Amino acid sequence: MAIKADKWIRRMSLEHKMIEPFVDGQIRADVVSYGLSSYGYDIRVADEFKVFTNVYNSLIDPKNFDPRSFVDIKGDHCIVPPNSFALARTIEYFRIPRDVLTVCLGKSTYARCGIIVNVTPFEPEWEGYVTIEISNTTPLPAKIYANEGIAQVLFFQSDEPCERSYKDKKGKYQAQTGVTLPRI
Repeated sequence: MAIKADKWIRRMSLEHKMIEPFVDGQIRADVVSYGLSSYGYDIRVADEFKVFTNVYNSLIDPKNFDPRSFVDIKGDHCIVPPNSFALARTIEYFRIPRDVLTVCLGKSTYARCGIIVNVTPFEPEWEGYVTIEISNTTPLPAKIYANEGIAQVLFFQSDEPCERSYKDKKGKYQAQTGVTLPRI
């Protein structure tokens, strides 16, 4: 018999520190919701943001990324300019088990405002704070609230552990601690 998703996430987080800090249940009062949901976990965005700027007329090159392409912002919210982009990180630190892969999708509250949240999958045995990509697709400035929900993580558990994990590959984003820029 299969264990319910929310019970599995709770057990893995409390016993194996899969998600820290872990919020057991949905927090919804006057915030974009976050915490444990029926089949996933709604992550929060921290108060550290990197917003794209074109002050130096830089070219975006993932093999030679110029960190001057961003302005650092720390606060209870971030304004993402029209048709622009920001990076942020989660409040939660993740430790993904060897037999689990996650997919992360933006919350509907932001999606309905033209805010697209992109997070790449958390591979088996990846750990760290999650770097979040936030795109403002609108012609208007958009406000992102720190310490509130931004996306939902869905967990997929395999019948057996993977042959080669992210940790085995010595992945370049293993144990990242802040908003992490592209690396080669």
